[in-house]
Amino acid sequence: QVQLVESGGGLVQAGGSLRLSCAASGRAVSTSVMAWFRQAPGKEREFVAAFMWSRGITAYADSVKGRFTISRDNAKNTVYLQMNSLNPEDTAHYYCAAGDLLRPRTSDYLYWGQGTQVTVSS
Repeated sequence: QVQLVESGGGLVQAGGSLRLSCAASGRAVSTSVMAWFRQAPGKEREFVAAFMWSRGITAYADSVKGRFTISRDNAKNTVYLQMNSLNPEDTAHYYCAAGDLLRPRTSDYLYWGQGTQVTVSS
């Protein structure tokens, strides 16, 4: 059974920080890439960040570069998204995904979590 379970979302004021976690189990653990996407109401799901853990390669959307950091704890099979300098435009439902290609397209990811809500107030 494949599971990706996100946690860490919540309500934060603009300029604040949050750290999201995604615990992987089952077949998701053996994938090469773990990523974060987000979806705001009325908008398409968009790429945020990805981490190819086998090579230590990261990728970020331009909108979050310099503010968000993706990392992974291999021992815990958990990927994190540290989000700093949050602004209201970051408000969205954040999803963890796992796959084998370091690409920004949702179709390239095999497994998805249920997501966690992040709300940034102005």
